[in-house]
Amino acid sequence: MTFPHWLGKAYCGDIYIDIIFSSGNAIAYVDDKWFEHAVSGNVFGVDVQLCPAEEIFWSKAFIMERERFDGADIAHLLRAMAETLDWERLICRFDKHWRVLLTHLILFGFIYPAEQHKIPGKVLSTLLQKVEDEIGVEQSSPLNLCQGTLLSREQYLPDLENWKYTDARLQPYGNMSRGQLAHWTAAIAEK
Repeated sequence: MTFPHWLGKAYCGDIYIDIIFSSGNAIAYVDDKWFEHAVSGNVFGVDVQLCPAEEIFWSKAFIMERERFDGADIAHLLRAMAETLDWERLICRFDKHWRVLLTHLILFGFIYPAEQHKIPGKVLSTLLQKVEDEIGVEQSSPLNLCQGTLLSREQYLPDLENWKYTDARLQPYGNMSRGQLAHWTAAIAEK
């Protein structure tokens, strides 16, 4: 178990495969819905179940590191599949992190102005209404919560260390224990 909260490796000599069962920020965990909505395919002559596009979108949407940003993957996925996505399920996947979904949809309209019609107007209206509803309303979450750590494990460390923000990855806000977080953060120095 390389990182017990999301990644294991299986080895056979010099060859290995990653066993991914969540995301690095512990949000996009693999549950039964990944399998219920899997797409049948064939890889190297073997019938397999492939990850649903909605779950690929959900897991990649939070990758916004300095050295890696999966926004282009999301934009390409939307360009190819926006009209067939299960938008209701995708919105449910993002749940309280709906702003991350909205951010990618806004960027898609910027990246592909002639393709922005592929995003259902109702989806954008619903998410933008959430923003409108929050204007001037004091939020119930702690004022010192930093959700930037859900997007980058490294870029928001000063917020935690120097400015004493609370890490949104930690329980009860997120899904990580202090031990998992310490192990995940210690690996930054190794890369």
